[in-house]
Amino acid sequence: MEYLDQLLGYEIVEGTTVGDVFTVQFLVDVAGQVMLASIILIVGFFLAGFFRRRIIRLAERSRHFDKTMGSFLANVVRYGILALTIIFVLQNFGFQTASLVALLGAAGLAIGLALQGVLSGVASGVMLVIFRPIKVGDFVEVNGVMGTVKDISIFNTELATLDNVQIIMPNTSVWSNTITNYSVYDKRRAEWVFGVAYGANLAEAERIIRDTILNDPRSLDDPEPFIQVNNLGDFSVDFLVRVWVAAPEYFKYQADMKRQVKEAFDAGGIEIPFPTRTVLNVSE
Repeated sequence: MEYLDQLLGYEIVEGTTVGDVFTVQFLVDVAGQVMLASIILIVGFFLAGFFRRRIIRLAERSRHFDKTMGSFLANVVRYGILALTIIFVLQNFGFQTASLVALLGAAGLAIGLALQGVLSGVASGVMLVIFRPIKVGDFVEVNGVMGTVKDISIFNTELATLDNVQIIMPNTSVWSNTITNYSVYDKRRAEWVFGVAYGANLAEAERIIRDTILNDPRSLDDPEPFIQVNNLGDFSVDFLVRVWVAAPEYFKYQADMKRQVKEAFDAGGIEIPFPTRTVLNVSE
């Protein structure tokens, strides 16, 4: 017992067996390992959350750092720190992490072969973040769906449609299809076709169209507007009108001009023809 006293560093009470001594020592060791593992987990989760919030905050404040890239990197850093935390916890309990990493690698290969579609989605998400054909806040049309980009995660892209409906689209569908991004350029060209009757004064009709559209402050002078007769249809002489406008104003501007030109035609006595059909009652 004196030897055990010296070996363990504390006094052993009389009547205590060797088995009891080693049981107590085992429990003390386990308790220490559990306490240290708990500390590692707490610190790891704290650091993962801290760095994620920090990266997102920096992305929001920086003019040269895209928010989409910031969110993606923040999640990568978070999961990386959590993975390291788990490895440290396992090492604390005596696991051979080298063998564990090799085992996880083999399991990852098998899972990767089974989940090729999921990994393809991850790869597409990485490509979207790196090359940035779209970013959060852009108004886009992808695979026949039109909406505002709300989020780009590792697997999915979230859109909000014009009527504020959430659309979750796999990144593979986004990356592999044609993307129409309406938010890249600051100007868009609005286009209309206005038809007038063959008997109408074409010069007067053109003047009314030009004055109505160019008097609107949203119409841009550069590039120069285009207003010309474009087609001689079955029922009308058609004017093709193309005017540039600031991109955020496009949809409302295009609708407003249709109504204003129609009202100006009515006020100026310019007839807008429409197809008519005459039914004759032929009696025998």
